[in-house]
Amino acid sequence: MTTKINKISQLVSKNAILFASWMAEQGISRSELAGFVRSKWLERLATGVYYFTGNTPILFSAISSYNSQLKKKCVIGASTALDLKGFSHYGMMGKPVAYLFTTKTERLPKWFVRYKWNMEVRYFTTSIFSNKDIGIEKIKEDDNELLVSFPERAFMECLWLSPSYFSLMDLYFIMEMLTTLRPKLVQQLLEECTSVKVKRLFLYMAEKSGHSWFKSLNTSNIKLGKGTRLIAKAGITNSKYQITIPMELNNYE
Repeated sequence: MTTKINKISQLVSKNAILFASWMAEQGISRSELAGFVRSKWLERLATGVYYFTGNTPILFSAISSYNSQLKKKCVIGASTALDLKGFSHYGMMGKPVAYLFTTKTERLPKWFVRYKWNMEVRYFTTSIFSNKDIGIEKIKEDDNELLVSFPERAFMECLWLSPSYFSLMDLYFIMEMLTTLRPKLVQQLLEECTSVKVKRLFLYMAEKSGHSWFKSLNTSNIKLGKGTRLIAKAGITNSKYQITIPMELNNYE
């Protein structure tokens, strides 16, 4: 029995979580699994979910385990993805935040969202992009394989969550840092984006920041909808993109 559990330990990263269904695929029976718990090889995290005794389950390891063992696609996005790429306007105070995204048909289990991880989980189901896989890459972070939004997509996710989770002024400061975005990917994302608010804000900020890649975009192929979008209640309306933005952002140079 110890040979089996040792073999399992070699298949996963440190601090990984273990799903009973995946363990069964590796040849671990329910009785053997119960025996590993009784023998203190494993600790129970949730129903059908375990971790090695002595380890501390951490969020990124859990996401990696969830995706790889259950063949899911939980994506780390928004400001968390930007932080991983070195684009951060200000240092986070307190517990770090992880913005997680899945499609509506692949919702994270409630226990996953509610568990007290080493990061605060902010989880969203969205169909903000028609092609749900566009703008996502697989990276290695501390021996964990993670699905992470490219900066181009991550910034649009931040705009989608604004102003509830991010101020537009803070996001504009980040936009000023995004000098190396790839216009081809930006174009594809904007054409696939289902949020008029996101598309208008992105184009407004990109043009205002004067990035060279903005000139390569074909805005005529991006559907911007009709009518003014009220984003800041006490703001000023930008006539070109028909968005009401904060006065502070409008006046910033």
